[in-house]
Parts: sequence; structure tokens; C-alpha cells
Amino acid sequence: MKKLFCFLMIIFPSIIFAQPHFGSVKLGIFNPSATEAGFIIGYEGGWAIDNNFIIGLSADWFNKNYVDQNLVTQFNDYYGVNSSLNEIRAKTNLHAIPLMGTATASFPISPRTNLFFTGGVGVEVLLIFYRNYDNPDNNDFHGAFDFAWQIGSGVAYELGPRSDVLVELSYHNSQPSWDYNVYDPNTGRSRVFQRSFDMSGVMMRAGFRFYF
Repeated sequence: MKKLFCFLMIIFPSIIFAQPHFGSVKLGIFNPSATEAGFIIGYEGGWAIDNNFIIGLSADWFNKNYVDQNLVTQFNDYYGVNSSLNEIRAKTNLHAIPLMGTATASFPISPRTNLFFTGGVGVEVLLIFYRNYDNPDNNDFHGAFDFAWQIGSGVAYELGPRSDVLVELSYHNSQPSWDYNVYDPNTGRSRVFQRSFDMSGVMMRAGFRFYF
């Protein structure tokens, strides 16, 4: 059994890395629940197992400046309504970077057009720049992580023997969160606020895929 396991550990990477490679660049719009819709860019690269199945790794980048209305509500509920100041305190600059392992299956629907279904699992990395509560002109920084998954489908059109143009519609799911501590000088104690970033939403993208 040990010999078989060692054999598989040696032969599997050699089989995978011997396959043709591909790279995809995708641009589009992402509309997560936590923020308004915005621009998203991504790259996916990996191996073509055969003409109809590819596996790979993907990385995307989504950036949004917005006011966290959930945090405004928490501030108003606890400290009293001061909407203009609390909205400044809740200003957030969010960078979302999903990192995923992916698999895509294609099905021909015409000589040069394929319908494909894709999915991925991985981790959502959030880089969050937010306003200091006592000094709203200053920024603080925090990172958050969560499990993420994504499913979608689309159409790819063959431009040439080694290139496709594609459009896809996907659903992305993750919800990183962290505790946000604010010191209350009136009581001398700190108040803990839950900051949750629901990054679940629909993604519409177009791009190119190259084989090499």
C-alpha cells in the first residue's frame, strides 16, 4: 500500500504538469451584498486535461470605497444618532482578493462554440482600510479571511486553435468578519462591534483564454 501511495505521489504531478497549459484574463462587474457593484479583474491559469476539461488556480481583485451602513446603524444605536459624523467614521476602502482552485467542463454547441460550466473553492482575502473612530481623518488597517466558493456558466468562442473569447455569469459566496473595538471615554470601557462583509453576489465577466 505504501509503495502504491508513493507511486501515485510521484506520477500524479508528472501527469498534471505534462498537460498543455492555459491562461485566462477576465474583466467584468461584481455586485456583492456588502457594497455597491464595481469593477473586478482576474487571472486564471492551469492545465488542460483534454479538449473539454481544465483545472487551475485563479486570483481576482475587487476594490470599493463605500460607507458601511451596518456600522453606521451600530454607532447610532449605541452612541446616539449622529449620522453625518458616524458616516465619516464608517467610510471603508475594501480590497477583496479571492484565491481559488478551479475546474471547468466544456460542451460543444457548434463547430467553434462551447458551453461551459465552472466552479471553484478557496479563500477570500479582504484588506480593509477604515476610519479611526476617535480621529476619523486617520485610517486604520485590518485583514479578514473566509472560505469562499463560486459556480458559474458561460460561452466560449474559438478565435483560433489556441485562443478563445468568453463571457460568463457566476455566483460568488463568502462572508469574512472581524471584531471592531471602540474605546468609550464616557464609561472607560471598550465596545466591541461586529464587522461582517457579505461578499456573496453575482459576477458578470468577459475575457480571453490562451493555450500554450
